[in-house]
Amino acid sequence: MALNFIWIAFFLIAFIIAFIKLVFFGDTEIFKTIVDGVFDSANTSVQISIGLIGVMSLFLGFMNIGEKAGAVGFMSRIVGPFFRKLFPEIPKNHPAIGHMMMNFSANLLNLDNAATPFGLKTMQSLQELNPNKETASNAQIMFMVLHASGLTLIPISVIAQRAIMKSSDPTLIFIPCMIATFVATVVGMIAVSIKQRINLLNPVVIGWIGTISLLIGAMVYFFRMHPGKIDIFSKVVSNGLILLLFIGFIIGGLVKKINVYEAFIDGAKQGFDVAVKIIPFLVGMLVAISVLRNCGVFDYVIQSFTWFFGSLGINTDFVKALPTALMRPLSGSASRAMMLDTMKQYGADSFPSLVSGVMQGSSDTTFYIVALYFGSVGIKKTRYAVPAALLADLAGVITAITVSYIFFHR
Repeated sequence: MALNFIWIAFFLIAFIIAFIKLVFFGDTEIFKTIVDGVFDSANTSVQISIGLIGVMSLFLGFMNIGEKAGAVGFMSRIVGPFFRKLFPEIPKNHPAIGHMMMNFSANLLNLDNAATPFGLKTMQSLQELNPNKETASNAQIMFMVLHASGLTLIPISVIAQRAIMKSSDPTLIFIPCMIATFVATVVGMIAVSIKQRINLLNPVVIGWIGTISLLIGAMVYFFRMHPGKIDIFSKVVSNGLILLLFIGFIIGGLVKKINVYEAFIDGAKQGFDVAVKIIPFLVGMLVAISVLRNCGVFDYVIQSFTWFFGSLGINTDFVKALPTALMRPLSGSASRAMMLDTMKQYGADSFPSLVSGVMQGSSDTTFYIVALYFGSVGIKKTRYAVPAALLADLAGVITAITVSYIFFHR
């Protein structure tokens, strides 16, 4: 229901604005701009899906080895006590727990190519437990919201783009990003827990969250003292863990005396099926997003925010970065383009560019994830997943603005 309402609203808003531009402002190119964007987004959707085939086949192949070798079950036992509190409907030691663990680990290290296959595998595992195959289960909603909140230790892609734009200190946004994304994740978890009546005030949950908070705090302190180590850490640890994971699965398969190559092939075959299945869902969502973006609605929103905060006497320097925040839940590439445009216009180390970078690194692409993950298992009714994820996005944006003023504004 939520996606249906959003999808219709995007088209209606875009048509109304385009009609006003044509009639009152004589913009004869507006309809062409929108239609061109529709066709371009449809092609992009297919390209994204096809581009996933290779990566999906690779990781699902190794995932199948890991499952048969017992590695996934081993991970499930490690994080089981914590996840059983957040996902009470998942049976003890179910493979979905291990899949989630690998997905969240890949997200933490900003490994998008690994996080997506692990996430899709998680959604498939959770769908096996779902009694109503067209309606998102509580566990699927909790997982989707936690994933969409985009908890990341090091925003590698944002740092790299700042370096390309000749920033004097590309890693400057690292600590604010870590704080903002952590707050977004906690808010998303709390929102879903309240809706599902999950008690978070228990020793297990508090212990895990407290430990994670201490680890993040220790990393913040270490990298603030040694900023030059961030790039080394990201290259060695991130890529090293992926390679270690592959080798670990293979060794586990040899110990269990399974045919490792055949297990890989059996798992890899699923990559094509999953990639093809998500095409219509991505086409529908990305086309709707394109229509809304190309009608110019974000220009009016930015002008309104500038007037509103200015009238309240609030510093409006952050408003120039809001296009990134507005596009982030809708399109990763579009929000990245907004961030780069802000850097080009104001300079890579300007306050709006820094805020924009923190926003880009503090959340994930909510609507894309909803279409991708739920679409991969044929879920049509997402219940409250989208509002909860957007609430987490909002928390991330507000935190990004707040910490940017604390760290950067002079």
